[in-house]
Amino acid sequence: MIFLLWGLFQLRTKDPLLDLRTASRRQVLLTNLAAITVGLAFFAVTLVMPQLLQLPESTGYGLGMSMVTTGICASSLGLAMMAVAPLAARLSAVRGQKFTLMTGLALFAVAYLTGTAQMGAVWQIVIVAALAGGGVGMAYSVMPALILDAVDPSESGAANGLNSLMRSIGTSVSSAVVGVVLASTAQPMGSVEVPTLVGFRTSFLIAAGAALLGLALATFLPGRKGSAAK
Repeated sequence: MIFLLWGLFQLRTKDPLLDLRTASRRQVLLTNLAAITVGLAFFAVTLVMPQLLQLPESTGYGLGMSMVTTGICASSLGLAMMAVAPLAARLSAVRGQKFTLMTGLALFAVAYLTGTAQMGAVWQIVIVAALAGGGVGMAYSVMPALILDAVDPSESGAANGLNSLMRSIGTSVSSAVVGVVLASTAQPMGSVEVPTLVGFRTSFLIAAGAALLGLALATFLPGRKGSAAK
């Protein structure tokens, strides 16, 4: 009710905090919805990977790594994000921003579907994290351009601010959903309960589903070309 009243107020205000008419444009709306799915998919690997790497080998699936080793392995996520940035820019110039976003979401789906079956070794987790990092790097790098391409320059700040909020909503939802999954599937180990392999796989399947949903949404974006291709 509060959001409905706020929306009506924004529509009637001369200088609204958020121009809902702009936010409802197809390219802006679909990009923001895709941003939620990207945020949801991205945060799953950051929640699952450290626990899987650090759980003791006595669980039968934990890899028994130290915190330092876990941090080094996790760096593959960030390194992949940086590595794909130039590639994403070139891909957008040649094939368009829509294609780049879809490629990033497809990489996400491949990463998580691979991860459901490949959790038995450190190198497998590193590869899954790198694939996920490549996916988020492509998706996050192109979404601001998609927004800017669809709004007036005077609205660019508010429009991209809303997109950042949508990403945060996605990560918040991911944290809650993955937390519930891991807690509900936990098993006793001594005096504590630890996440199970079923919980990790379920979390990855949910993230893969979010990426595929984002991919489906992205197919409805206008097929615009990047600036270098215009």
